[in-house]
Amino acid sequence: MAKKIVGTLKLQVPAGQANPSPPVGPALGQRGINIMEFCKAFNAKSGEMEPGAPCPTIITYYQDKSFSMEIKTPPASYYIKKAAKLKSGSQTPGKAVAGSITAKQVREIAEAKMKDLNANDIDNAMQIIMGSARSMGVEVK
Repeated sequence: MAKKIVGTLKLQVPAGQANPSPPVGPALGQRGINIMEFCKAFNAKSGEMEPGAPCPTIITYYQDKSFSMEIKTPPASYYIKKAAKLKSGSQTPGKAVAGSITAKQVREIAEAKMKDLNANDIDNAMQIIMGSARSMGVEVK
């Protein structure tokens, strides 16, 4: 018999750095999820990712207090800022340019994000990444 789903929870946790302190602990605790069990499982699953990269995580929790999680790739903005060596995007996107990235870097980002993007091929994925870069005030050369 299938488990009864109580709900889902979306968190953005740094890869390999889940711990019971806020915001992770309180978010899980109020839903009755075992915090230490989540931290150990998350850190084990995100161990091969770059340490500290923000990982959007969807946690589905069940009536018997168990849970399952799906860890997605870091956001495109994280990869774009890293490629352009920026702290943040432009304060006025479309007017001021904060930095620039190459088409090769866009392709690498698109390949890394491909499984989480709504694109059929790498060219469409590159268009999505270029749109994200443009909205951040990052120029693609």
